[in-house]
Amino acid sequence: MLLRVGVAAIDNSLALSHGSAMSSMMPVGARDLLKHRPFLFFLLSRSLSRFSSQIGAVAIGWQIYDLTGSAFDLGMVGLVQFLPTALLVFVAGHAADRFERKRVVQACQLAEAATALFLAGSTFAGTISEVQIFIATFVIGIAGAFESPATAALLPLIAPQGSLQRATAISSGAAQVATITGPALGGLAYAFTPSLAYGIMVVFWLFGMVLTGGIGRLQQAVVKDSDASDDLYAGVRFVRSNPAILGTISLDLFAVLFGGVTALLPIYARDILVTGPLGLGILRAAPAVGALFMTMVLARHTINRHVGRRMFQAVIVFGVATVVFALSQWMWLSVLALAVLGAADTISVVIRFSLVQLATPDEMRGRVGAVNFLFINASNQLGQFESGVVAALLGTVASAVLGGVATVGIALLWMKLFPTLRDVERLE
Repeated sequence: MLLRVGVAAIDNSLALSHGSAMSSMMPVGARDLLKHRPFLFFLLSRSLSRFSSQIGAVAIGWQIYDLTGSAFDLGMVGLVQFLPTALLVFVAGHAADRFERKRVVQACQLAEAATALFLAGSTFAGTISEVQIFIATFVIGIAGAFESPATAALLPLIAPQGSLQRATAISSGAAQVATITGPALGGLAYAFTPSLAYGIMVVFWLFGMVLTGGIGRLQQAVVKDSDASDDLYAGVRFVRSNPAILGTISLDLFAVLFGGVTALLPIYARDILVTGPLGLGILRAAPAVGALFMTMVLARHTINRHVGRRMFQAVIVFGVATVVFALSQWMWLSVLALAVLGAADTISVVIRFSLVQLATPDEMRGRVGAVNFLFINASNQLGQFESGVVAALLGTVASAVLGGVATVGIALLWMKLFPTLRDVERLE
């Protein structure tokens, strides 16, 4: 829930969990893929973009809190990031099909690099303000809203025939490495000098743009003008008319809406755990460490029984881990709680994504995926906004504790409201 990276990242975890025969083939397949120039360039470009995003999350959160000292403003960062996704997700998905995806990704990376350059220059000159940071965050959010679906749609065009499962697994592993090490790199760079963190983002996004251009020509079926206004929202109607899918997707939305603590990490790092920017980077990386560990476990041991109950149990563990983190006064316990939170989240993600895919006709999966992408971003970024608002009203620890308790309550309520979802026995 905290580690969503778009539908492609969820797909990667699912590919791993279903890859029981892949472990014996993986070494040769991985080497062959890494020798395939288009895939190698795609992998490096995507990793650099992920590194930049993770560095930016640390730098922007810490700088906003440094400038304002306001938990509400930290929550506003999440809202500003979410708005472009809410407004543009369907248009962005259509753009990824209508225009050359590689060029869409390059244009987004260029816009992101230019925005990071503005942040670096303004920070270095000492003229940066919270309003400027919010505007820059909104621009990066717009670029990300278009970049994510285009990047996800590139991989099937790049991976050689028969290698998509291994390609998604490698891509997922690289994304998790960036998620783990990116925040620590961002915290270290910000501790040295705030403008350095933004400067690294500029370099990474520009190199990513160059690497994306080096992928080469791709055989993409471009969508022409059509009466697409009705089809654009067909996924919304399908989800609304299918209680099982609605319950699965909405569980994530409401659970993380109340249980997300990401926006409060700068407060915990500075005021409660007293660790500084580097400690903030470690805290932000901890859920990804847990997620990466659980991904490796699920690669060998798939969930074959009581999958509905396992999904709800994972959400409950997520909420309990949030409460433990909220009350912790020790860095080691806080990091452990966040790692458990990330591991539980991965279980929930794999099951929920599998259920949605199996319950959706193939011709509807793209549009339903757009709805799911919107819900994922809503749960993460609106959850940050909610956490900041409640923290401003009730205090940081009270906000995090109430969020974890609410997550457990949502899981228990959804088990009653969607009994068919609770009683799902197997994914196949």
